[in-house]
Amino acid sequence: MPLIPEEPQIHESVPGPRATPAAGRTAPTPRPVPGPGPRPAPPRGAPASSARPGKPGPVTPSRGPVPAPPAQRTDSPQPPVATTGNAAGPQLQLIPAPVGGAVDAADEAVDLLLDSGRAPGEILVLTTGDNHPWAAHELSFGEASYWAQHDVADDVFYAAAGAERAAERPVVVVAVNGDDDEATARALPAAMARAGVLLIVCGDPERINAVLGANA
Repeated sequence: MPLIPEEPQIHESVPGPRATPAAGRTAPTPRPVPGPGPRPAPPRGAPASSARPGKPGPVTPSRGPVPAPPAQRTDSPQPPVATTGNAAGPQLQLIPAPVGGAVDAADEAVDLLLDSGRAPGEILVLTTGDNHPWAAHELSFGEASYWAQHDVADDVFYAAAGAERAAERPVVVVAVNGDDDEATARALPAAMARAGVLLIVCGDPERINAVLGANA
């Protein structure tokens, strides 16, 4: 299931052309732009309104009754959104991708997570086959410096799915980039145990569902 980033907030702008005074004419006094702050009193006899021009607001009494807002229900049957791991396990999302494109799909998922507001230190990326290029590069400087970055936990960390030292993080992204079904069968339950609230799996849906069904 593809991730949907949070929609950016769109701020309204004040419409209308800007008038340029012609040469030799005295420019008229500019009209104030509607905005926060006190408003001038309405003419005598005019109905009062609490809505600012160009902004949504309540209907004035002269235009009809204002419907009462719906009462908030306190007995909603929907459970609250989980913020930590629980007995039900993390939310699972599947991103279809071939073996050769699983790492690219995982990278795109990470970009969407960051764009939607996730902190880099909340994300762990695991691979079931070859190491992610970042992990391969960092491991070339030695395991001590590589795992030191993991322990600081201030950035996205990439590791092999079988790395026992990789600790739990709120979001775990798994790239199923290996052909070994047994390795995948071991990696997915381990990744689910490490995911606090969300597990994203990038790979072939039939293989992944078969593995998850066998371990259900």
